[in-house]
Amino acid sequence: MTRLTLIRGLPGSGKTTLAKSIIITAKHRLNWVHFEADQYFIQPTGEYNFDKTKLGEAHNWCLSQTNIALFEYKNVIVSNTFTTKKELRPYFNLAKHYDIIPVVIICQNQFESIHDVPSETIERMKSRFQYNIDELFNK
Repeated sequence: MTRLTLIRGLPGSGKTTLAKSIIITAKHRLNWVHFEADQYFIQPTGEYNFDKTKLGEAHNWCLSQTNIALFEYKNVIVSNTFTTKKELRPYFNLAKHYDIIPVVIICQNQFESIHDVPSETIERMKSRFQYNIDELFNK
């Protein structure tokens, strides 16, 4: 059975660390992949070069990679902030298309953001974070 796991949380909450940990400990770990919008900004040299103007492209890339992997019967973990139901909905639509019930995990740890996200940005994200996503499971 193919799985889709969505890890939500503010920057610095441990989403990427958790995703990597799940894959490391997973049975048949070669059939697991991990995507996040931040990967779009990693240069071939390994350098992270965030460009706010390409954030939409990054999220589209992440969704597209998830679709391709699910089509190939891979287990997928996506770790993005997913602060709103609107951000989660496209992944729920993919899950429905592939007849999968997604697992949603919320990270609430407070580590340093490795991408130096300004505290004002984190506070804005925190204020719009929607915890109740029940309706997404019912559509």
